[in-house]
Amino acid sequence: MSTRSCQGSDSVIKPLDTIPEDRKVQRTQSGFDPFEKPAGQVKRVHSENNACINAKSSSSGKESPKLRRHSSPSSPTSPKFGKADSYEKLEKLGEGSYATVYKGKSKVNGKLVALKVIRLQEEEGTPFTAIREASLLKGLKHANIVLLHDIIHTKETLTLVFEYVHTDLCQYMDKHPGGLHPDNVRLFLFQLLRGLSYIHQRYILHRDLKPQNLLISDTGELKLADFGLARAKSVPSHTYSNEVVTLWYRPPDVLLGSTDYSTCLDMWGVGCIFVEMIQGVAAFPGMKDIQDQLERIFLVLGTPSEETWPGVHSLPHFKPGKRPLWNGVS
Repeated sequence: MSTRSCQGSDSVIKPLDTIPEDRKVQRTQSGFDPFEKPAGQVKRVHSENNACINAKSSSSGKESPKLRRHSSPSSPTSPKFGKADSYEKLEKLGEGSYATVYKGKSKVNGKLVALKVIRLQEEEGTPFTAIREASLLKGLKHANIVLLHDIIHTKETLTLVFEYVHTDLCQYMDKHPGGLHPDNVRLFLFQLLRGLSYIHQRYILHRDLKPQNLLISDTGELKLADFGLARAKSVPSHTYSNEVVTLWYRPPDVLLGSTDYSTCLDMWGVGCIFVEMIQGVAAFPGMKDIQDQLERIFLVLGTPSEETWPGVHSLPHFKPGKRPLWNGVS
């Protein structure tokens, strides 16, 4: 259980600037191009002590020159995108069941990158989660979505090269226990919803929202990451798996066996993360199994019935009368 003590205090944070809902941020994949920002634009700088300050952009009003995909002129021995020797591993950041993530550096342009090295099994081939993540992220370009720069395929590994972001929301909350300042909560929540809106408009469900999958840059920019469980939902489907989303952030209908879900699956996760940012501890930190997770939810929201939740009795794992009745917290 990730429990954060209520010690330490936030610095005073200035009110957030208004960010237009329809503001689109354009990014190019191959050149690692910086965002183009108009002169004098105010940007949000997110400090290490959980304080947001306003800083004028250093833009001089002139557009920065575009970075080319390859250095010019290019020799046959020059580092190129799509090649394993084009990136230098600096340090290991983490290791999972099928992949290891490294902090790296591009030899093409000197940019820091994150290298997700996926081990390939000769009998099993490329993990479907890696194929899904790469195929979806290739078509997603947004300020609040982690950017996929490059894909490197060798006989032993598949490497996904991402932009480097130095921390995630889970680490950030651990560093600032007791809950974040309301203005910081609002800053992160806005960006989370903006990134989700972008993928939902393209009929894509993330299906694994949790603080560990929300990257935070040193300027306070939040980016959705880890699309291994994401799924394109171009047409209504009743064949989705209910084994999605980390237990603490999984909605009750999916816990009860529903496979007929849509964007509400991600929105439940948003609500859980919102509460966690405010109070500093997870909203429903189940410790045992699905049954324990449901009980923690019903203890707060009340045990559902056909009157309060029409159709709940038809869910595969709902067993009326076999769990305690809670009225919820008023």
